[in-house]
Amino acid sequence: MKVVLFCGGLGMRMRSGPDSLPKPMMPIGSRPVLWHIMKYYAHFGHTDFILCLGYGANAVKDYFLNYRETYSNDFVLTKGGREIELLSSDISEWRITFVDTGMETAIGERLRRVRQYLDGDDVFLANYGDVLTDAPMDEIVDEFLATDAVGSLLAVPPQDSFHVVRVDGQGRMTDLEPVGGMEMCINGGYFVLRQGIFDYLEEDEDLVMDACVRAARDGRFRARRHGGFWAPMDTLKERFALEEMNRRGDRPWAVWEPGNRGRRPVLVVDAPELPRVDGIGQMSGSSSKRAPRA
Repeated sequence: MKVVLFCGGLGMRMRSGPDSLPKPMMPIGSRPVLWHIMKYYAHFGHTDFILCLGYGANAVKDYFLNYRETYSNDFVLTKGGREIELLSSDISEWRITFVDTGMETAIGERLRRVRQYLDGDDVFLANYGDVLTDAPMDEIVDEFLATDAVGSLLAVPPQDSFHVVRVDGQGRMTDLEPVGGMEMCINGGYFVLRQGIFDYLEEDEDLVMDACVRAARDGRFRARRHGGFWAPMDTLKERFALEEMNRRGDRPWAVWEPGNRGRRPVLVVDAPELPRVDGIGQMSGSSSKRAPRA
C-alpha cells in the first residue's frame, strides 16, 4: 500500500532558529525520525511513499538524494575505498514521491493535493512525520479491510506529564489525577484510509477535526487502541528522551530488528467512540497534539 507522510509543518516547538531542520529530519541516532517511520512501514511491506513537503522541503530532498547506505548497513570496502559492497540495504526497494504541498497547508489539504499520486488505490496509509510506535500494522490493516469504514487511526494513552485538577464550585480541589493514567485516549496517527475519506474532506480542511469527525458521525471511522509503545517527537524534551532510548539500545519502535518483534494485546473501538478519543478536543495530531498540525 502507498504511505502518505505529512512532513511539511513548521514544527515551531522544535525550532532553535530560522535555519533549523524540519522536524521530520531531526535525528534519532544517525538517522532522522522520518527514516525510522519509513523503515517501520517498510518492515510490513509498504515501501511506496508519498512525502507531503512544505517547510524544509529541500532538506528532505537533499537527504534522500545524497543517501548513504553505509550509515546503517554493514559493507565490505576494497581497493582503498574505490569499491564498496553492501551486505544489506535500507532503501533500494523504496519508491519515494516528493510533493511540495505548501508551507502552512492544513493536513487535510496536503492529503487532497497528493491524491493524484495514489493512482486510484482504494486503500492507503497515512501518518505524521514525527511519531513512532511498535503497533502491528499488518493486523491493523487486516482488521480494517474487513470493515466498510473509510478510515481508522491509532488510539493511544496520553503521554504528557500534566495532572488533571478537579475543583468544586467553592474552589476546593477535590482530586488530582495524572493525565497519563486516565481512561481517555488521544489520536496517535497511523491512519488507514479509503478513497471514501475524500467525500468528507473539503478544500483547506483538517483531516482529523473535519473529515474524520464527519465520517465518525456517520459510523464510518474506527479507532484501534494500542497499549504498547508510542512516542511523539513534538518537542526537544521528547526528542532527547528518544535519543536516550536509542543510546541505550532500547528501540521498541524498530520492529525490523529481530529483538523487537513481539506483539502486545490490543482491542478495537467503533466509530461512535471517536469524537471522544482524545478527550479535550485534541484529535489533530500525535502526543496531546496541542494544536492542529500542518
